[in-house]
Amino acid sequence: MKNNEEVLKEEVKEGKKKVKEHKKENKEGNKLEEEKKALNEKLLRVSAEMQNMRRRYEEELAKSYKYGGEDVITKILPIIDNFERAIKLDDSNLTDELSKFLEGFKMIYGNLLDILNNLEVKEIEALHKPFDPTKMEAVLTSHEDNIEPGIVIDVMQKGYMYKDKIIRVAMVKVSE
Repeated sequence: MKNNEEVLKEEVKEGKKKVKEHKKENKEGNKLEEEKKALNEKLLRVSAEMQNMRRRYEEELAKSYKYGGEDVITKILPIIDNFERAIKLDDSNLTDELSKFLEGFKMIYGNLLDILNNLEVKEIEALHKPFDPTKMEAVLTSHEDNIEPGIVIDVMQKGYMYKDKIIRVAMVKVSE
């Protein structure tokens, strides 16, 4: 039989083993806790990123719906410009047949303008207005005696807005 001292030694050994195991478990527990915190932070970041992506997607989709026809409109604008050049011809010197063609051009031009108005495309009013660099591009400048500086004298190419967005700036001649 074991004496008390030996029993005590064994109990101390056993106690030390349990303390070591407990410390080991504690370290593993702390390690697991840190991993859990790291994973939670990562989850929060991924969740926030997903929300940001969803918000950007919805904004892009709304923008796409709002300005969906912009590409087609920008392709139609040069056609409008060409119709305006053709209509500026002096039809008093034209033959009857050419005058009829010009009338047809005017009707087509009017229809195109109606379509653009229905799509909320508006011409940027520039002539005799103060120069606005956000809506206009100064192509030429000229000194005019009876006009104060910074006023648009002539519109070389019309500018247009689609809803609340400028799709083409006006090219203008500005007084110095």
